[in-house]
Order: sequence, then C-alpha cells, then structure tokens
Amino acid sequence: MILVTGAAGKTGQAIIQALAGRGAAVRAFVYRPDQAARVQSSGTQEVVIGELQDEAAFRQAAQGTEALYHICPNMHPDEVTIGRIAIRAAQAAGVAQFVYHSVLHPQVEAMPHHWHKLRVEEMLFESGLAYTILQPAAYMQNILAGWTLINEQGIYRVPYRPEARLSLVDLEDVAAAAAITLTEPGHHGAIYELVGPDALSQHEVAAVLGQVLGRPVRAEQILIEAWTGQAQAAGLGAYAIETLVKMFRYYDRYGFWGNGRVLSWLLNRPPTSFAAFIERIKASKDQEA
Repeated sequence: MILVTGAAGKTGQAIIQALAGRGAAVRAFVYRPDQAARVQSSGTQEVVIGELQDEAAFRQAAQGTEALYHICPNMHPDEVTIGRIAIRAAQAAGVAQFVYHSVLHPQVEAMPHHWHKLRVEEMLFESGLAYTILQPAAYMQNILAGWTLINEQGIYRVPYRPEARLSLVDLEDVAAAAAITLTEPGHHGAIYELVGPDALSQHEVAAVLGQVLGRPVRAEQILIEAWTGQAQAAGLGAYAIETLVKMFRYYDRYGFWGNGRVLSWLLNRPPTSFAAFIERIKASKDQEA
C-alpha cells in the first residue's frame, strides 16, 4: 500500500492514476470528505480524511503502508512543519520508502516555496528513511489557465518578460516517473530533476501555440500590479500572492530552466515536448467541441 498525501490536487490525482496503471494499491490522504469520490475515480483503494498538520491523523494514515509519496499543498506557508510531521509519521509507521515531491532548483532562497522544500529535503537526509526526491519544473498544464484567451484572442499573457526562458514539464511525465520510483527498485537516495526537453522563451512558447492552433499567438506581459488585482479578485490568499510575485520577479530576471536527460533516462523515452503537449490538448479540446 502506497500513501499519497495532497491526493485531491491535480498532481496527486495524476500520481494515483499512474500508480493504478501499474497495479499498485493506493491510500489517499485528503483534506475534505467531498474529495473522496475524486480520488476514488482516479484509482484509489482507500481514503483517509484529515489535516496534514494533524500529526495523529497523519500517523494513522501512514500505518500499514510500505511507501509514502508526500505532496504538500502548493505554496503552503507551513511546508517545513508539515514535512517534519510527514517524516515523523513515516518513521513511526516504518515505511520502506519516502518519496518527496519537491521542485526544480529548491536552492533559490528568493522563491520562498522553493526554499521551504530545500529545508524538507535536508530533514530527509537526516531522517534515516530510505528517500527519493523528485524536483519537477513548472507544469505545461499551467498554461491551460489562459487557454480561452490564447485560443480566442491569440494572446499568451505572462507576468514576467516574454524573453524569459523557462523549462516546463508535462505532469503526465512527472506522474509516470513518480510511479517508476515507487514500484521499481534502485531509487533510494536519489534526487531526480524532472524537466521537459525544451527551454523556451515566452515568445517561442507563443510561436508553438500559434503553429499548433493555426492562428497567430503573441506573448504579452501583464504588469505585476494588474496580475495581483486579478489574483485577489479570484480569491487567492495574501501569502500565495506574495510568494508568486517573488517567483515571477525571479523568472523575469533569471528565467528558470534545466535539463531533460534525467527524466528521459527514468522514462526510457524522450520527455514530452511542449509542441506534443499542445497538440494533445488541442486534440482533446476538438473532441469535446
């Protein structure tokens, strides 16, 4: 039995689906009762409901599991505390493997949610657990939040310079790699950067979008102040907004890119290119229409 925390989010559901595809038994740890049906439809055998900051609930969830895949909710201000609780729960349960869903380049202190993950990685080194750390780049799927604007008006809008170069990764590739590390031997003590094959400027991203969609698409920068107003109107919390603004400013100055060869080795195939991802999304949207 493999425990997946943060199981109701898009990452957790993708991990569960990949594990179910390999015949693995999964126990999902979710926050609310109404999330149970969602994870069950993804392939979960068991569901535990509770808060990640509730150590007693976490320990109960971990009991009887062989492995733990820990996903902390995105940009959580208490990620270090939650990581400490997760590690103690894994130790108490005697799990054979702890896989931590970290982030590409956690060494960057200027991005708090990255820096917090580095602290959890450090605790894992000292825990005595057999660990594996996965460090994915930003997901290609994140672009879908602006799909309507891209598809209808040909505008791909980002809150940093369009010249900034970023590496993206397909969440489905991340999930496949996670399932491999959890179901195949030889991954204890490993730290894997999970990066797609392309490191594109946002102008190049727009060009790919335009080529696949068959219409001109241009990259356009939205001012941080305007983005912040939209995020507040959408109900995003103050800490998340502050953290994302720091990330955007880092992207604006330095970009955010890596190398796809580790993921290629793990998957035993090339990682999904951005063009292939958009072609897949377009085909799916066309079928829905």
